[in-house]
Amino acid sequence: MEHQDYVDLLIDHYENPRNQGPVDNASVVMSGGNPSCGDVVTLYVTADAVSERITDIHFEGDGCTISQAGASLISEEMVGKTMSEIEQMSYDVVVAFMGRDVVAALPRCATLGLSTLKSAVKKYKGTLLQVMPE
Repeated sequence: MEHQDYVDLLIDHYENPRNQGPVDNASVVMSGGNPSCGDVVTLYVTADAVSERITDIHFEGDGCTISQAGASLISEEMVGKTMSEIEQMSYDVVVAFMGRDVVAALPRCATLGLSTLKSAVKKYKGTLLQVMPE
């Protein structure tokens, strides 16, 4: 894609966020943020415990175009992935998907959605370990 295509993609996700809003039946809820710039995201992640696949992601948040568009993109692109895939995913994948030259100056904003999702996976797995019998 060309530079302008990435810009258009991010603006579209910022102005028309996908999967925005809380859900009541989420398997795990995780908040993340960048205190230095005021970006905040809360992810509502639903997972299938047997396959360990993400079945739904919703989000709410506040912040810059890149952080909020990134959360919207994550809510679409990570559904269907396994928790192991998410744990192993490089932040570079998200930066490339959003347009490296577009988000290069704000990598923490660009990766906020993925870092919050990784934390949600860790929390979810920790919760499962606590309820599983020995």
